[in-house]
Amino acid sequence: MITTDPIADFLTRIRNAIKARHRVVDIPASNVKKELTALLYDKGYIASYKFEEEGPQGNIKIALKYNPQTKKSAIVNLTRVSKPGLRKYVKSTELPRVLNGLGIAIISTSKGIITDKEARTLNVGGEVLCYVY
Repeated sequence: MITTDPIADFLTRIRNAIKARHRVVDIPASNVKKELTALLYDKGYIASYKFEEEGPQGNIKIALKYNPQTKKSAIVNLTRVSKPGLRKYVKSTELPRVLNGLGIAIISTSKGIITDKEARTLNVGGEVLCYVY
């Protein structure tokens, strides 16, 4: 299936899996999606992930993270910011803060795909891909 916005498709698959209370979600792989997955794992939003190299492009298996007592997901909201029809670029001085620092903004910079906090320390701007909290 060809999508015009693979990052929005990635976020929507995770969002739908959380609403359906799935433990694992399969997503077609790409290099950007692999970096996003690794970033979500490093920041504690997903439990684990595995890259499978089968077929022409491979798959990403993501194990979603839930609180055992309340059964709530670690991810409350995923919001796509920069879209193919309207890109959103920011300077290093205008980097967004999500929920006053409780969430993360994922930024595509010349240093790679990083969070807003890392972009502030590196003093780089870029394209705001999405907000996660």
